[in-house]
Amino acid sequence: MKPERSLVAQRPLARHSAALLRPAPAAAELLPLLARAGDQLARKLRLTLAPLHGGEAVAVECSQPEEMIAGGFAPQGLVSISLHAAGGENHPLLSVVEGDTVLRLLDRAFGGPGEAPSPLPRELPLSAELMVQRIETLIAAPLAATLGLEPGIRPLRRAATLAELAAMAEDTALAVLTFAIREGARPPWTLRLGFPMAALADLTGAARTAPAPKRAAAPASPLDAPFAEMPLCVRAVLVDVPLPLSTLSALEVGQVLAVSVARSVPLRIGETLVGHGTIGAVDDRVALQLTQLA
Repeated sequence: MKPERSLVAQRPLARHSAALLRPAPAAAELLPLLARAGDQLARKLRLTLAPLHGGEAVAVECSQPEEMIAGGFAPQGLVSISLHAAGGENHPLLSVVEGDTVLRLLDRAFGGPGEAPSPLPRELPLSAELMVQRIETLIAAPLAATLGLEPGIRPLRRAATLAELAAMAEDTALAVLTFAIREGARPPWTLRLGFPMAALADLTGAARTAPAPKRAAAPASPLDAPFAEMPLCVRAVLVDVPLPLSTLSALEVGQVLAVSVARSVPLRIGETLVGHGTIGAVDDRVALQLTQLA
């Protein structure tokens, strides 16, 4: 089919919004924001995770953010990896807890000393899955509050490997926070959170708080309020008389100084030249007729 008109490339004629063309924040800008969020979350988790430790507040420390790919997110061995949906855009978040930790917390919950069996089972039992689900629920609210995400963070599913989780490709770039949780003299356990680098601007609030491009302000009109009523002192400089200091020091009352008024008298506001005019008279009053505006 032959088109009625010839096709013309319109790309060079396109005009795009400056907000759409604004470059995304770089990792160097986003990682410090994530580090601050990690420190805030660590403070919240001290009480949030207390139910896992008999109601006692725990010490929580957060590492500096690390950049890695999703394939290296989970440690080797028995682990539980969880997928969460964050915010209105449902950005994927990852969390991982080692199987040894889950079994220790489970033993503690059933009144034991908080020790994991040796050797570890090949997969986590159903009761351990319920403990992981409890951890997911406990961290969701403080994490959403720290990041300022609405409507919040929802756990979706969990698996023993990233491939089983089917959450993202193994080469997906992540920013990772690792939290070390310690209760008294007991061995610490770790909770690791993974944030996709592609969504980090939204998750840390950098995209929401990015300043809008400034619009050029229209020049103010002197006819508009409040400028129209502003009083200004206008001076018509009739003559400048250069006198030596010796003459000035010898001035007496009645002495006559010869001056010559210029044909073109400058009109000034402060030190700014407004225009020029000639001296005349109107109704027995000295007047200035404008002949030129600056």
